[in-house]
Amino acid sequence: MKIVCLDLEGVLVPEIWIEFAERAGVPELRRTTRDEPDYDTLMRYRLDILAQQSLGLPQIQEVISTMAPMDGARAFLDALREDYQVVILSDTFYEFAHPLMRQLGWPTLFCHSLEADEAGRVVNYHLRMPDQKREAVRRFKELNFTVVAAGDSYNDTAMLGEAHGGILFHPPENVIREFPQYPVTNDYAALRAEIDAAFARA
Repeated sequence: MKIVCLDLEGVLVPEIWIEFAERAGVPELRRTTRDEPDYDTLMRYRLDILAQQSLGLPQIQEVISTMAPMDGARAFLDALREDYQVVILSDTFYEFAHPLMRQLGWPTLFCHSLEADEAGRVVNYHLRMPDQKREAVRRFKELNFTVVAAGDSYNDTAMLGEAHGGILFHPPENVIREFPQYPVTNDYAALRAEIDAAFARA
């Protein structure tokens, strides 16, 4: 009865907002949860920039349709699912994730949703629930699962702390400095080894 909870962006797929920022030529949209700990502050900032630049959901989805998972991500995920249940806990949106989930073999994904108007302008976002990553891990534990979690950003640290074992994967230096209690991995082989070791300790 073991579950691995993984972040999506920065762990299995590239950062969607960074990719879109580069394609759209709007560097302000490169800001992510690796930089901003407060998710609402980050999303309000993003929605303001999109409105200022007259960019909407169709343009973002067009970029996402050309994206692919990180090299080795599908093989890592497939091998992991042979031995453990795997759930993706992400602060992305269902309106973004579909083409990437297809390429990853349709893993289970818990994330949020966007609200767009008839013209495709993103007017709001809706959390599946507050603090959903930590809450999901807590509920899995209540169901008597042993949980190991891995992520790369500020918004992952709550679920890492709630899990029986938490692992950072290719995190930025600021996250490493602020959360020295978590082991740091930088490739899928090291991440898999640390996941197995965390379950062994638990």
